[in-house]
Amino acid sequence: MQQIFKNIKGDRLIWAIVALLAILSFLPVYSAASNLAYRGGGSNTFTFFIKHFVHLLLGFSIMYGVHKIPYRYFRGLSLVMIPIVLVLLTITILQGTTVEGASASRWIQIPFVNMSFQTSTFAAVVLMVYVARYLSKMKDKTITFKSSILPLWMPVFLVLALILPSNFSTTAIIFTMVLVLVFLGGYPVKYLAVILGSGIIALTFFVLVAKTTEGPLRVKVNTWENRIKNYWNGEDTEADYQIEKAKIAIASGKIKGVGPGKSIQKNFLPQSSSDFIFAIIIEEYGLIGGFLIMLLYLWLLFRVVIVAQKADTVFGKLLVLGVGLPIIFQALINMAVAVELFPVTGQTLPLISSGGTSIWMTCLAIGIILSVSARREEIKQQEINEDNPLEILSETI
Repeated sequence: MQQIFKNIKGDRLIWAIVALLAILSFLPVYSAASNLAYRGGGSNTFTFFIKHFVHLLLGFSIMYGVHKIPYRYFRGLSLVMIPIVLVLLTITILQGTTVEGASASRWIQIPFVNMSFQTSTFAAVVLMVYVARYLSKMKDKTITFKSSILPLWMPVFLVLALILPSNFSTTAIIFTMVLVLVFLGGYPVKYLAVILGSGIIALTFFVLVAKTTEGPLRVKVNTWENRIKNYWNGEDTEADYQIEKAKIAIASGKIKGVGPGKSIQKNFLPQSSSDFIFAIIIEEYGLIGGFLIMLLYLWLLFRVVIVAQKADTVFGKLLVLGVGLPIIFQALINMAVAVELFPVTGQTLPLISSGGTSIWMTCLAIGIILSVSARREEIKQQEINEDNPLEILSETI
């Protein structure tokens, strides 16, 4: 065990927070999985428990492997991965998968194994690394709107255009996070207003075109409109079934909760082990459990900011913020949806919800953050050694 801890580098508190979130996920997932087991016919909850354990084990393996890679290598890797991401997203959208008549081309099947992979989640991480790379390269240069269109905004809009038809919420989150990152990276605000306006115009054009056609895209756009209208109007329709069950679960939990595994709404709430697991957590563990989860994410945010502040390069700072902030943002959106502060988005709760791709990509992002903090530790150790010549002599002998 001591040897394992010796090989773990980077911010130890981030390791602890991530491990704690993973451990706390097991009981809610195991409890909520009863709904999936019932719908699945001959399955049982333990099968989903083992599946979740395997996803987390693979995720932590990814995180461990990535945190061993010097973060400067991610600068060049992002250039290589952007074309690969575009190809994967194109393959995904060409599948033409539909659910209840709406476009739902989000996953591709991994060859030789019975597993699917959500390409948009991987694209989000790669894109944020790419944007951090561009901003760090242009840090001491004058950025003009014309010079940034092709190297910065073209890849961003291509990725978003390929994700939008099947997943509006992910597109909106990625676009928002890119805007936040370029603002923090010193991109001129006057150009950001142009980009934001262009994004709104592009979305409006897409919606208008989709509504004039017959097929999955029109159904998808109508779904988006209904969710937003129902949210603002407060109407009780069939589309609000998930929110209503989530609110019942939260109300049932009160302060201390009904107890582990005793949730009633998990049997009626769709996506109870993924999109709406926060409602099940509050039902079983009360507001105390809900606030504990929220505090862990806020603590993670605090550590991400600390690592970014201490990073030794501009690229390191932007890289940490680029891949770290979306994790917290997604978690807050998931929790906001469960308590009806936000329309239904379909976003999972990072490291807690079931689902392999979400766990793996979150662990990939955290591995990158740990790689940056590990470099800071190396520099600090070198400074200590330089201040202690006797220590260097003893290590040489």
